[in-house]
Amino acid sequence: MAEGVIFLSLPSSRKNRAALECLLFVGGRPVSPVALARTLKISEREVEELVRELQELYEREGHGLQIRKVAGGYQMCTRPEYAAYIEELLKPELPSLSRAALETLAIIAYRQPITKAEIERLRGVKVDGVLANLLSRGLVKEVGRKDTPGRPILYGTTPLFLEHFGLESLKELPPLEEVASTGEQ
Repeated sequence: MAEGVIFLSLPSSRKNRAALECLLFVGGRPVSPVALARTLKISEREVEELVRELQELYEREGHGLQIRKVAGGYQMCTRPEYAAYIEELLKPELPSLSRAALETLAIIAYRQPITKAEIERLRGVKVDGVLANLLSRGLVKEVGRKDTPGRPILYGTTPLFLEHFGLESLKELPPLEEVASTGEQ
């Protein structure tokens, strides 16, 4: 019997769960529940149930992969405890973010929307090069113009920022008091 015939004879829920797993595997980025439901021709509630089933299966069987909700969608990713193996295999192609870039990115994340002049006032230095770097990496973007003389550009973070830092939304950023206290240690 051909594999396709065996697959087609699977119960509908198992077939949908397997298809969902494939979609998350090839998606590479977070895939919204709406897109998953549309592709599988099932409801978003059914997508949520299938995701929970896969999460439980992966946890129960000790898989190296997990499914997380990130940036408003679901993404298949590796478990943190295996990061050292992955880092060894995939040496970073791009240099990591500099301290200046991380500081600028933090200011944008917490104060967005924010202008370049406001960032420079908070950092105390020019940020032209750092801001260009963050824009080119897709971590920040222009989100509009401030309604003041000169109509300066406003900057904010992108979904790639959320993905890069493993956040579902900006609400998951630690409170500023917590960030300030950890920086003093």
